Amino acid sequence: MPRDPRYDILFEPVRIGPVTAPNRFYQTPHATGFGWQRPQSGAALRGVKAEGGWGVVCTEYCSIHPSSDDSPYAFLTLWDDQDIAPLALTAEAIHAHGSLAGIELWHGGAHASNRMTRVPGIAPMTQPALYHLPATARAMDLSDIRTFRGWQRDAARRARQAGFDIVYVYAGHDYLPFQFLSRRTNQRSDAYGGSLENRVRLLREMIEDTKDAVGETCAVAVRLAVDELHGPEGITSDGEGREIIAMLAELPDLWDVNVAGALGNDSRSARFSGEGFQEENVAFVKSLTSKPVVSVGRFTSPDRMVSQIRRGVQDFIGAARPSIADPFLPAKIREGREDEIRECIGCNICRAANNEGVGLRCTQNPTMGEEWRRGWHPERIAVHPRRERALVIGGGPAGLEAALTLGRRGLEVALAEASDRFGGRLLREATLPGLQTWLRVRDWRLHMLGKLANVDLYPASRMTAADVAGFGADHVVLANGSHWRRDGVGVCATRPLDLPEALTPDDVFAGTPVAGPVVIYDDEHYFMGGALAEKLAVAGHEVQYVTTAAVASSWTVMTNEQDFLQARLIEAGVKLHPLKALISHDSGTATLACVYTGRTEALPCATLILTTGRLPDSALADELSSAGIAASRVGDCLAPSSIADAVYSAHRFARLLGEPDLPPRREMPPERSP
Repeated sequence: MPRDPRYDILFEPVRIGPVTAPNRFYQTPHATGFGWQRPQSGAALRGVKAEGGWGVVCTEYCSIHPSSDDSPYAFLTLWDDQDIAPLALTAEAIHAHGSLAGIELWHGGAHASNRMTRVPGIAPMTQPALYHLPATARAMDLSDIRTFRGWQRDAARRARQAGFDIVYVYAGHDYLPFQFLSRRTNQRSDAYGGSLENRVRLLREMIEDTKDAVGETCAVAVRLAVDELHGPEGITSDGEGREIIAMLAELPDLWDVNVAGALGNDSRSARFSGEGFQEENVAFVKSLTSKPVVSVGRFTSPDRMVSQIRRGVQDFIGAARPSIADPFLPAKIREGREDEIRECIGCNICRAANNEGVGLRCTQNPTMGEEWRRGWHPERIAVHPRRERALVIGGGPAGLEAALTLGRRGLEVALAEASDRFGGRLLREATLPGLQTWLRVRDWRLHMLGKLANVDLYPASRMTAADVAGFGADHVVLANGSHWRRDGVGVCATRPLDLPEALTPDDVFAGTPVAGPVVIYDDEHYFMGGALAEKLAVAGHEVQYVTTAAVASSWTVMTNEQDFLQARLIEAGVKLHPLKALISHDSGTATLACVYTGRTEALPCATLILTTGRLPDSALADELSSAGIAASRVGDCLAPSSIADAVYSAHRFARLLGEPDLPPRREMPPERSP
């Protein structure tokens, strides 16, 4: 289809200093979990983004010196000339599709752990390491600052040699240059402290040094947090953030601006922010500079993208998470296929992967991170070698993904769902506060299934073993989900409890009446316990939230949501009881025990809700096994987990059907002669 002319502005070339971006789609720097150890994986991932039409594709953070070591997390390095060739792989992969390659040079300052290099950390002032370590970052003297500037110049020179077109000066996310900017972290009394002009001095010098190092061949970008969201004690968009832009307005070739006292502010999940949420803080920048501006906001709507450009908010559409969910987002708009955009749901599973120290992953896009190690592509898949029929049972996220992938491979597919609506667990979880975007997992797959003539959908079709036998499919795929446990077994408690009056989230979603006071017992630690507590508190119930962890929904630390979530629960009036295990529940009382001392206490409890763990729905699998009918299980009915894991499980099964299940490729060090 031809492109909608409303979107033509998105495909205009934009000049960035000495280079020109072919369009306004700009993949801002984001972590991959590959770093310097896995250069081929990183190059393949960025190459797919460029193939998908992103006019600028940037790397993750790239350390300029061993004193900026983020181990155990994955990061790039330009410490010496040996780093040039591995990084050139990424630049070449991006250039192969006509896009500009950007590299984000980084020094973490007091945020760098240096656990691998064991080099003492540095900061504007002597201060405890910000990585929660028993270590201290030492204060930089003037000699240290001169040396640091040399590291930036050397890394910029190496970046140019590796073939990058845009070289970053990184002054955001509370890293070293930003630590010099903020009064919270800079109380120096020399030429680099005190007045804002002095605190800006290092950033100005870094921009000038970088421009000198790259000459006329590369653009120099500045990534700056214009508001660290700490109020008047820090940088604010209506205060010193604005003044910094005004001071340096024409010095870099591009401004990449955001809100970020920490990464969680910038990459806020959909649960705590809407699309374009940073606009109110960054919109002023273009009025102060003639240089192009890029920012982010989890943009997935082409109309909102056009609005950002036409209203003068920014010159590029910056994206990290939307480019992960759909690396081909620009190409789909260009080709008039915007209905096929796989929209980011803002769940931050991508952030969790980085925070866990593993390769990138995505709920919407199961191929993300698998481009090199498995050879998976988000838009292409091998046709199944034989004309066969598949019956997929269960229309939740795993079943929808299995049906879609099998359909794309050319099989004749029937998708049977017991209820009258497709979506499975998504239908329930999307009713929780802030999780409405999760329905995009269902909506995109249903839409794409509607384009396949070889896939038939059967709602309100509960299947028995006799039904399956009568269908006569070559492949039977079970994706019929899981259910919440009623016995209290979870992460902490491994022995079942007798809890005959307890409810589970399944009961609450089914409409079982809830009376206060309500006790929610969370021994699973992802979103469910905290989200249910918020939902019931907002509905007017007295809610007591009990968890064996130290904080509410503790695993959401990985998705950068925990701080926001805990604050919201407190504001909603939820009473938190951390580090407590449930012992019993009877006669309107829940008995708890301290996880350390065993000391008990009682809480009034009219309704106990357990969010401790889930069990696969195995009845049909058992029935089929007894009847001698072979079936494959995917998603939660195989191993209950996140939606991302359910989608991946189904995609992996469908993509590997008829193919050898080989281990993923690993990047091995080169063999050396004895």
